[in-house]
Amino acid sequence: MCKTCGCGEESESSLLNMQTGRKIDLATQSRPHSGAANHHWRHHDHPHDGDSDLAHASGHVHRHEDGVWRSHAHEPHGHEQHSRRRGETLDLQARILAKNDAIAAQNRAWLTGREILALNIMSSPGAGKTTFLERTIAELKGEAKLFVIEGDQATSADGERIRAAGAAAVQVNTGAGCHLEADMIARGLAELRPTPGSIVMIENVGNLVCPALFDLGESSKVVMLSVTEGEDKPLKYPHMFRAARLIIINKIDLAPHVDFDRDRCIANARRVNPGVEALELSSRTGEGFEAWRSWLLREAAETHERAFRGAPPGNEAAPIHAGGRA
Repeated sequence: MCKTCGCGEESESSLLNMQTGRKIDLATQSRPHSGAANHHWRHHDHPHDGDSDLAHASGHVHRHEDGVWRSHAHEPHGHEQHSRRRGETLDLQARILAKNDAIAAQNRAWLTGREILALNIMSSPGAGKTTFLERTIAELKGEAKLFVIEGDQATSADGERIRAAGAAAVQVNTGAGCHLEADMIARGLAELRPTPGSIVMIENVGNLVCPALFDLGESSKVVMLSVTEGEDKPLKYPHMFRAARLIIINKIDLAPHVDFDRDRCIANARRVNPGVEALELSSRTGEGFEAWRSWLLREAAETHERAFRGAPPGNEAAPIHAGGRA
């Protein structure tokens, strides 16, 4: 559940393996085994016993017309009641994010143990993420093995484009959700089965707010910004740009035709994230792609090195399960 906008009902969420055609209903299929983070109580038709403390903390739990279980306090009233409900809401949000983070940690261990670089690519809708991935697949053909997890609220159009470009892909449709979550990535990895030493590109749902809140187990977050959006976006959406390791300014072939100050955009980004790296490129013309290719291959090489330098023992065997498959 998103603590910013309240989305998270998975009644329409699904995963489609673009290679096999296998479709998984994420609302009903069992989730990846993750110990204490095995269940998300809001996704079911009743609260689980393991989450009964959530119900006790807030008086009672019932299902609203939108299908989401919510807790409500019976007492007290007035200012004290408002303060208590606020505290309970924040506590619930913290617990939900803690469950997500537990699965994300397992994802990260699984990926690290296999020396797999995973990038969480985020942007507003229309910034050019899918075209960027298509070009990346073409540019790195023969140099690196790429796997893609595509996130959208609906349709498999982007997943089909990625498969046609030459990379194995799964399409995750989030339904009413505005972002991907760690358990969706765990299922995607179980379907994709990326090979050791490969690169996994996660195209998040187009949104400059909520995806920044959810750790997926990725190696780094990458934010894409097109020149048509304006150089003020890092200041308007600071949480997203603060979370990023790299900012990609896309569609620079259009820069002469729009009122966009690239230097100011990068300066704004570094106001909220002083250490962020920045690249400028055009997914349509290929301008700037050599720098992106070098960055990506360097990060992949660093991932291989880190697997031997600093990975905790046991990561190699960290399991990801989906529907009984390891």
